[in-house]
Amino acid sequence: MRTPHASPPRSSAGPGAAPFSQSYTRWAMWLLLMVAVLNYLDRQILNILAEPIRKDLGLTDTQLGLLGGMAFALFNTVLGVPLARLADNPKTTRVGLIAGCLALWSAMTALCGLPQNFMQLLLARIGVGVGEAGCTPAAHSLITDMVPREKHASSIAFFGIGGPLGSLLGMILGGVISDLLGWRAAFMIVGAPGLLLALFLFAFLKSRGGSSSRPLQQAP
Repeated sequence: MRTPHASPPRSSAGPGAAPFSQSYTRWAMWLLLMVAVLNYLDRQILNILAEPIRKDLGLTDTQLGLLGGMAFALFNTVLGVPLARLADNPKTTRVGLIAGCLALWSAMTALCGLPQNFMQLLLARIGVGVGEAGCTPAAHSLITDMVPREKHASSIAFFGIGGPLGSLLGMILGGVISDLLGWRAAFMIVGAPGLLLALFLFAFLKSRGGSSSRPLQQAP
């Protein structure tokens, strides 16, 4: 006969406790923070590289404004709602959605180093905006499943730290790499880590309890 102590305790007790182990939640939160950092790094790096891009491709102020504004913001905003609805679908693996979006915007960031004219660079920046549209909604949804209700605000705030960190790193790394290797290399170098992180994110979170759209199963 099974004793009352046969089952290990959950990571947190009481109403609203999330059925995830503390170690899983801690590592997952750090991974999601890195995703948020890359999200803002890849969107902000264009600002520091604008002048060398202008000189190399012969762009006008209007074209630079489109690259840094509408090309990214329009698609990022419009696609944010349907991708958020997709993240809410019980059949959606949110880790897969986040990893896929991360891989897309990272690849498109790297491709921003290849264009030979304005239109090619515009299409690459649109790709960055499309990929990044699916990151935050799915990440917030995943976080609220991983942590108890009383820690939702602090956990989402921790994820939000990635915004200013990524913006800062985008300015610093973009400027340093551009000075050393050129603006094309800057895009390629900052885009590459996201591809690796997407693979690691998917493998790590998938291996800890199957689909991320369901809670971890407790040991019998």
